[in-house]
Amino acid sequence: MRQNKFKAALFDLDGVVFDTESQYTVFWGGICRRYYPEHPGLEHEIKGQTLTQIYDRWFSGPLLSEQESITSRLNDYEQQMSYEYIAGFEALVGMLRRHGVRTAVVTSSNIPKMESVYRHQPGFKSLFDAILTSEDFDRSKPDPYCYQKAAQRLDAERDECIVFEDSFNGLRAGRAAEMAVVGLATTNAVEAIRPLSDMQLKDYEGLTFERLEMLLSK
Repeated sequence: MRQNKFKAALFDLDGVVFDTESQYTVFWGGICRRYYPEHPGLEHEIKGQTLTQIYDRWFSGPLLSEQESITSRLNDYEQQMSYEYIAGFEALVGMLRRHGVRTAVVTSSNIPKMESVYRHQPGFKSLFDAILTSEDFDRSKPDPYCYQKAAQRLDAERDECIVFEDSFNGLRAGRAAEMAVVGLATTNAVEAIRPLSDMQLKDYEGLTFERLEMLLSK
């Protein structure tokens, strides 16, 4: 079978580039318990969705007036968050670049959130050829559109791309885009993400280019 060329690596942000998912679980866990005490675990269900999607589904109608307060609290929270790279991530990007692979972030986060990222990690932008945020697509994960648009931006076909994701919504988006999917077990257990990914990792330490390339030869 012909081995496809590995041309583009498409990364989700939280739980994939940065070790932040546990921090968001704390924030949204508090919000969800306050407004939906009868729905335990809601903070996990909404992972990978844009803020607009969360509001449209869970904070419209009688709760519409609460959106402004939640947004303000979220903005303040993100200003104080820690944005530490997943172990081995920077080395991985360097390795990909040496092999001519282009890189993109494909995140449900919005531009104000990304401004916080840039302040905490000034070198962040230099790691990527493209950064797509929630403002770049009107259909978010698990819809495949965001990853299809990222591939187009990097001039890559679906069989030339590898998606790196941690949330169920994100993993399903990668699958729906018909791309190879690497699942990061930073948010969910390896066993839980295995059915939705071609490879499962706890972090990027020791990951070789050859292992990734093999995903595109299946």
